[in-house]
Amino acid sequence: MAKIQKITFLGYADAKENDELFKNAYEVARVCAQHGYIVVNGGGPGVMKAATLGAKSANGKTIGVTFYPKDIPVFEGRDEENKVDELIVVDNYLERTLKLLEIGQVFIIFNGGTGTISEFGMAWGLARLYFGHHKPLILYGNFWQEIIFAFTKGMYIRPEERQVFKIVNDPIQVIDVIKRFENINL
Repeated sequence: MAKIQKITFLGYADAKENDELFKNAYEVARVCAQHGYIVVNGGGPGVMKAATLGAKSANGKTIGVTFYPKDIPVFEGRDEENKVDELIVVDNYLERTLKLLEIGQVFIIFNGGTGTISEFGMAWGLARLYFGHHKPLILYGNFWQEIIFAFTKGMYIRPEERQVFKIVNDPIQVIDVIKRFENINL
């Protein structure tokens, strides 16, 4: 893998600006942008907006991938306050997810709902399929310990599936994980 350039942020669309989750995503994106990474997100509110604002606070570049569903009233669509540098509009949710996973070279996954679960599951599955040449997952927050424990206790998780992610709870740890992965795969 070449030097990492683009990092996809995944997480809860309903996070509010005063929520710890929003603040964490903002800070991680700010630090990533300071290190020259492009921040990619789904173009919506919550963690996605936090990622854009955090990157922008460090003069970083941002990319949003979204769609405008006519028949899905609960989908957040596009947040007009999430002003990304480059907006990619696709036709549906699956295409959006695939594009987010295609563009990103690393995935930082925050707490979220069913959308985040589906994105995480697909990213994790792809990392396992391409193990050794995979895109790493960074699971942000200690709550992931319990979730991963439940997966490994209740499901058939292969050893390599546990090697494609790191659980962190600090923005500097995020950068350390990315740098380690770059050094291994250059």
